[in-house]
Amino acid sequence: MKNSQKSFPEGFLWGGAVAANQIEGAWNTDGKGPSIADHITAGTKSSPRRFTKEIHSGERYPSHEAIDFYHHYKEDIALLAEMGFKIFRISIAWSRIFPKGDEAVPNAEGLAFYKNVFAECKMYGMEPLVTLSHYEMPYHLCENYGGWTNRKVIDFFVHYCETVLTEYKEEVHYWLTFNEMNTLVSRFGNVLCGGILPEDGADLFGMTGKISETAEEMSRRFTALHHQFVAGAKVVALAHKINPGNKVGCMLSAAGVYPYTCNPDDVLEAQRQMNRSNWFCGDVCVKGNYPYFMNRFFRENNIVISKEPGDEEIIKAGTVDFFSFSYYCSRCATTDESVKLAAGNMIMGVANPHLPVSEWGWTIDPKGLRYLLNEIYARYEIPIMVVENGLGEADEIAEDGGIHDTYRIEYLTEHIREMREAIEDGVDLIGYTPWGCIDLVSASTGEMKKRYGFVYVDKQDDGSGSLTRKKKDSFAWYKRCIETNGESV
Repeated sequence: MKNSQKSFPEGFLWGGAVAANQIEGAWNTDGKGPSIADHITAGTKSSPRRFTKEIHSGERYPSHEAIDFYHHYKEDIALLAEMGFKIFRISIAWSRIFPKGDEAVPNAEGLAFYKNVFAECKMYGMEPLVTLSHYEMPYHLCENYGGWTNRKVIDFFVHYCETVLTEYKEEVHYWLTFNEMNTLVSRFGNVLCGGILPEDGADLFGMTGKISETAEEMSRRFTALHHQFVAGAKVVALAHKINPGNKVGCMLSAAGVYPYTCNPDDVLEAQRQMNRSNWFCGDVCVKGNYPYFMNRFFRENNIVISKEPGDEEIIKAGTVDFFSFSYYCSRCATTDESVKLAAGNMIMGVANPHLPVSEWGWTIDPKGLRYLLNEIYARYEIPIMVVENGLGEADEIAEDGGIHDTYRIEYLTEHIREMREAIEDGVDLIGYTPWGCIDLVSASTGEMKKRYGFVYVDKQDDGSGSLTRKKKDSFAWYKRCIETNGESV
């Protein structure tokens, strides 16, 4: 039940989140080059997306059209403004600014597109929150440089960031470096996060036929992550130099990890997983150094990271201003191999018998968000944003023409209430941008069927659809939530 004594702070940043490769489309329009996302086929919850080196005419690549935000951005931003958005998380497609990623001169038409998008946001008093790299690395850098395994990519990325930080220094004041960079802690992040190409035809995670990784493969992956640490720190320093009013955050895929039982082995396993999946990247980005607990992990797995003199100083000098993360689910950890595993947001975990799951098998755990917010704030004591959270469901248009997504309203209501409790606990939570505020292509499955939005887009998994936008019931609900600064929830 709502407690009127508990409220969100004045100026709380209510909004929503999307990503370029999942909404823009226009994949080869106005000088844009192909990204790694443009080489990933459609899939389903039971059939994984695949990487193809060449673009095959008989395959469907969802990012090629997506929901065509490129040509609908004015309509879409107007809808978000109607809900009262204070902030809009969006990403810039690196390959729209530098088609190959390694050019000296940017694509003027790409720069102009985002200038227009940000102007539209400004017209409605909406602050952009811009992710600089969101699973859409220029394909040329992946194919010819080995993605982030190549140290040269640091300079390419910094040049790209300097270009957009300078171009939009008056329009954008909140920036994120890499989306869910901690996915590179596991091989699930190789392709989308690291730009490390698998074999042609392999699944999205590059795991087709793979049982385990070699020490050499793990070393390449963690070297790629190290290069992102260095690049991210350089960009933080650069952003502050270009505009001292800029605020730059890290962005992680966060999930609370519970011990499956009170067996000390399970408790230690949960701690190990929290350390590797959440605190490793968080500590580097916020504290500016590698945490002690990774030393044993690297040693026991024979992982050798390629570093250069001065890297530690760069990382230390480029710590972030705020911490942001995606939250969809929690998971349990156990050393008991017989316990059934369940998937959630690309992370394998143990099913929690006390919690329900979504149609796509993701655990629904609102209290886990409060737990995680407290853990993060206790560790870092800097402002926090929840920049992804939501429920992917197969929304249907009812006979009366409406889209009655009460399940989404219930899901978000419970999570917002737990955020309010975390604020009462003392957490400095400054913003909330639910994921896929307008329907978009699912990153994990490539489906349109898996919908998150307050706005329905008539686009189907087979590519058909008019692209017409339609408000769901959750649209009016979220509008009311923002109007009352969360008091209506």
